[in-house]
Amino acid sequence: MTKAYDDIIHLPHHVSATHPPMAVIDRAAQFSPFAALTGYEAAIKETARLTDEKVELDEYMKDALNDRLQIIADRLKEHPEIVITYFQPDVKKNGGAYVTVSGRAKKIDEYKRVVVMSDGAVVPVDEIISIEGQIFETMVIHSYDE
Repeated sequence: MTKAYDDIIHLPHHVSATHPPMAVIDRAAQFSPFAALTGYEAAIKETARLTDEKVELDEYMKDALNDRLQIIADRLKEHPEIVITYFQPDVKKNGGAYVTVSGRAKKIDEYKRVVVMSDGAVVPVDEIISIEGQIFETMVIHSYDE
């Protein structure tokens, strides 16, 4: 009985006359793993990324912020140094993040409802949750009890 492949085992290796031999690096690339689910890992990371829920302010806090914006508007020529914390909605999913910017107020655009800082940062007025600064520390608060 003959063994399998006895008839071809000792034949010379075929070399193509029309196609040049493939480089070893290219041949190895044929057998490298591939990502069958492209974008899957990015989708998992995006799903796992946490966002904050927007805090709804009560009327008292909204009035206090409006008062502070008015003080800034009245003293805008001085370019007061302020720190604003606001909610920045996430473009990909529900929620967002709270961002704090500090610098000098340059402009309050009442039509666009934004505060423009001297460094170019633009803060939407409707997303502001707090405004701090030395400009407010010099304010005199009157009590109705007096």
